Amino acid sequence: MKIALYYPWIYLKGGPERTILEMRRRSRHEWTIFTSHYDRAGTFPEFAQVGVVELPRVSVRRRYGTVLRAAARIVTTKLDLTGFDALVICCDGLGSLLNFRNAEKPIACLCFTPLRAVYDEEYRARHLTTHQPLKILALALERAWIQLDRWAWKRYKRVFCISATVKERVLRGGLCEESVLEIAYPGIDENAIAPSSIRERFFFLPGRIMWTKNIELGIDAFLRSARAREHGFRLVIAGMVDEKSQPYFARLRDLAAGHKDIAFIRDPSDEQMNDLYRRCYATLFTAFNEDWGLTPLEAMAHGKPVIAVNRGGPTETIVHGATGLLVEPEVDTFCEAMNALIEQPELVAAMGRQAAEHVVRFTWRSFTDRIDAYFEALNTSR
Repeated sequence: MKIALYYPWIYLKGGPERTILEMRRRSRHEWTIFTSHYDRAGTFPEFAQVGVVELPRVSVRRRYGTVLRAAARIVTTKLDLTGFDALVICCDGLGSLLNFRNAEKPIACLCFTPLRAVYDEEYRARHLTTHQPLKILALALERAWIQLDRWAWKRYKRVFCISATVKERVLRGGLCEESVLEIAYPGIDENAIAPSSIRERFFFLPGRIMWTKNIELGIDAFLRSARAREHGFRLVIAGMVDEKSQPYFARLRDLAAGHKDIAFIRDPSDEQMNDLYRRCYATLFTAFNEDWGLTPLEAMAHGKPVIAVNRGGPTETIVHGATGLLVEPEVDTFCEAMNALIEQPELVAAMGRQAAEHVVRFTWRSFTDRIDAYFEALNTSR
C-alpha cells in the first residue's frame, strides 16, 4: 500500500521524529512524508535520505498569534493524494486540522498527544499560570479549539495512541469513541539491547532540553544530595536545544553555575548518547507529565535503572523497585531516590539486569507491525 503521512513540523531530534523514521524504515508499506515545516539541519539526517515533501511553511513558535496563523494554514492545506491508499496524520496538537480538506482517503491518526495546553491537566495548569495576564483569552480560545478539534477527530477511522496516558487524554477530552482507539507503544531496536556492566559515578539526564522536561528538578535534587558529593558523583545533562528553548537552557546553566560536578552536553550525537548511557550509574527522567518517553527505554536497553517522575508514560514502562524508581516530582523525594541508589550499588546492578529483560516488551518491530496490520486489514475489507 502507498500511505501518505503528515506531521506539521519536522525540525527537532525528538521522539515523534524518531518514531516516524522507524515506522517508515520498518514498515511493509510505502510511505511518503509531508510536513509544513522542515528543518533539514535541525532534525535527524535520515529524513534527507528518505525525502520529505514540504508544504506551505508554518512557524514552530508557540505564541498565540503564530499558533493561530499556523492553524489557519494547516486547515486550508490540500494534499495531492492521487495514488495513495490512505493518509496518516501525526497529532501532537494542530495536525488533525488537516482532516477538513483531505478526507477523500481513509484517515488514521498516530497520536503523540492531543494539544497539551488544552488536554493535559498538568501542562494546562502551568500554561495558564505562565499566561495569567491573558487567561481570559486563553480560556476563550480553549473552548473554541475543543469544538473545532472534535469536528476534526470525527474523520478518523482509527487512532493509534502512543500510550495509555495519551489514550486517557483523548477520552477525557471527548475527542472520539474508545472503539476507535488502539495503543501502539513506540520503542527500541531489539537488536540494540546491550546491558552494560560499567557504572561510572555519574547520573545521566538525557533528552531534549526544554521546559516540559523539568530538568531543574534533577539539578536541584543533585545539589541537595550530600551522598553524591561524598561519593564523588557527577550529573551529566545531554540533549538538543532548539531556538525557542534557549532562554530555558540559559536558566539551567545559571542554576548550575559554579558547580563543576554538573556538566551540559548540547546537541550530542547518537554515538555520544549511547556512550553516556553505557557508562552512567543510573538515569534520571524528570518530565512532569510525559506522553510516553523513549529515553527511559533507551536507558533500560543499556541495563541502567531509571529514577522517574511518577506521572504519565514512565508509569507504563518502569516497574517500581525492579527496573527503576517512580517518585513524586519533588526535590526531596528525587534526592532520596538518588541517595538510595548511591548507597546500594548491588541494587543498581540488579535493577539494570531486570530493566534489560523488561524493555524487550517495547520494540519498534511490534509497534510497526500493529500499524501495518491495520492497513492490511483495511485494504482487504475494501
